[in-house]
Amino acid sequence: MRDEFPILAAGPYLNHAAIGPWPRCTAEAMQAFAEENLLRGPAAYPTWIRRENDLRKDLARLIGAHSADSIALLKNTSECISTVAWGLDWRAGDNLVLPRFEFPSNRLPWLAQAMQGVEVREVDIRTAPDAEAALVAAMDGRTRLLSVSAVQWSDGFRLDLQRLGDACHKRHVLFFVDAIQQLGALPVDVDACRIDFLAADAHKWLLGPEGIAVFYTAGQARSQLALRQQGWHMFDDPWNFQREDWTPANSARRFEAGSPNSAGQAALHASIGLLLEQGPAAIATRVLENTDYLVSRLRAVRDLSIVSRCEPQRRSGIVSFQSDSMPAREIYRKLGAAGCTCAVRDNAVRLSPHFYQEESVLEAFVGHLADALR
Repeated sequence: MRDEFPILAAGPYLNHAAIGPWPRCTAEAMQAFAEENLLRGPAAYPTWIRRENDLRKDLARLIGAHSADSIALLKNTSECISTVAWGLDWRAGDNLVLPRFEFPSNRLPWLAQAMQGVEVREVDIRTAPDAEAALVAAMDGRTRLLSVSAVQWSDGFRLDLQRLGDACHKRHVLFFVDAIQQLGALPVDVDACRIDFLAADAHKWLLGPEGIAVFYTAGQARSQLALRQQGWHMFDDPWNFQREDWTPANSARRFEAGSPNSAGQAALHASIGLLLEQGPAAIATRVLENTDYLVSRLRAVRDLSIVSRCEPQRRSGIVSFQSDSMPAREIYRKLGAAGCTCAVRDNAVRLSPHFYQEESVLEAFVGHLADALR
């Protein structure tokens, strides 16, 4: 992977939970697309369409979906969530359930439904003895939807999606998963977990560009969403501009109102191809090995405490820690000066290495951290 990820030469990059660096194949795909436009314009548009269709198939394979028809390519996770939040036929007195401290993208669109009389029930999953049970206990006969981040953005807290999906299915509650902090790092199976809606931006663990996201909708759930935007691209044969029947596609294409992000598709197609070539299971093994290594080394550092939950079922690709003797911002500043890339979230230093980084990268980071704490 060293040739595929030149960023390995730039110092420890432990910030994939924010923005992931591109692999070489992704940069080359974007460069080829730009060169093609420079020299030929849109002459290769039929090739772009085939690539778009192939990307849907690859994304369906990555998340365990039965059909590429369930995949839409939208701008970002926020657009995906808003499509559901504003598409459901809420009734006054309905409620939905969220974990507390969700990232704003998975909170603000739901809170906005208060104008329709919808109650948002936020559950503190970190203090609950059983996070999944606490979320389920917040449901009642008027609960329409449960929306969760598969992995929490600040500390990597991972939920049992299958357990939650089974509970929602039993109670006829729709299940939405913001998978941006899991997809590309750990496997996701929308069918096994009975997920109705799933969203994930490309620019984190999927190692793709900003401005493009995967939006999965299960067939029966898809039909429950009213369309709040319309445009030429949302039909089975979008290039038939003289049609008489303007009925939107039954597939997830119905949520793609306007012109596609063809450049983003070229880049993401390359990134997803690399992830599928490596294998989601093998990637997950490496990601969790990196997590285990960091937890072990951080525990050995005096005055450091790990904020992330360390039970095996809660671990993800994110490890967050604090120091008793130095503010997180100061640690972050010193690490940055030493060439380490990480983040500060919720007054803790957040680390998020990916599969292509070997133990030597993490060992180098631990050395820089020791220097920063002196």
